[in-house]
Amino acid sequence: MHILITGGAGFIGINLTIKLLKQGHKVTVLDNFITADKNNIKNLLREGNLNFIESDICRELPKEISRKNYKQIYHLACPTGVPNLVKRAREMLLTCSVGTLNILELARKNGSSFLFTSSSEVYGDPQIFPQNESYTGNVDSLGIRSPYEEGKRFAESLSIMYHRKYKLDTKIVRIFNTYGPYMNTADQRVVPRFLFQAIKGEPLTIQGNGSQKRTFCYIDDLTAGLIKVMRKGKAGEVYNIGSDKEITIKNLAYQILKITKSNSKIRYIERPGHDHQRRLPDLNKIKKLGYQNKITLAEGLKLTFSSLN
Repeated sequence: MHILITGGAGFIGINLTIKLLKQGHKVTVLDNFITADKNNIKNLLREGNLNFIESDICRELPKEISRKNYKQIYHLACPTGVPNLVKRAREMLLTCSVGTLNILELARKNGSSFLFTSSSEVYGDPQIFPQNESYTGNVDSLGIRSPYEEGKRFAESLSIMYHRKYKLDTKIVRIFNTYGPYMNTADQRVVPRFLFQAIKGEPLTIQGNGSQKRTFCYIDDLTAGLIKVMRKGKAGEVYNIGSDKEITIKNLAYQILKITKSNSKIRYIERPGHDHQRRLPDLNKIKKLGYQNKITLAEGLKLTFSSLN
């Protein structure tokens, strides 16, 4: 099967690419490296079933993309990371709008199954726990996080519109915190930040008092979920993917210190006002497709740490 992955050189994309190649599929990866690392894809280019195209989906798609017949399209492309909320705000909004429209048109012309990777950010700072897929969220459309939050919400609307109007086989997944190999430390996600601080012997910087809670899904579980939704999910539906096991950021820091055997200390710093206190996915819907988390947080952190050495 020929599969297209937009944003395929990023953290999630590269892990999904590796898994699909191992399953024997032919994969075309499209990325413009706005936040991805070129080294991620470089080692895979020896694979005979991998084709890489450097391009911006917000512009006219290259002919080598538009002339192909893809059975499945995983649309992952979008700049991420808290440091990019202002720096890459324009690119976030354009990728989610113009870029998503371009890829949806490609899917419509090919009759491709289309999966859009949305985010738990569409729930904003939630007031209902856990969040199921029918919850409309608590989002500030003018807040600092709005380019990403509102971009993802608009892209969801586009995806559903193509299903309703054109009967396109579109599915949406809302991804909660994910970690694992190939993470970009520059986006300041907490797991790689803590790991690299621990490795370097630097203080682990906790924003606020560390009481905020998060859930963490290992990348292998996430990519398995993406493939499961693509294959078994219902067209026009939304599925949460993540872990429903919560941990405070403070306890996460101590767990990483234990795994890395680091002598680093804990240092508390100012917490951004836009940082949410807690998000927790309701996974009942995707579990009905046979999804389950197989990697515990302790196991996943050890695997991630090993990948850095």
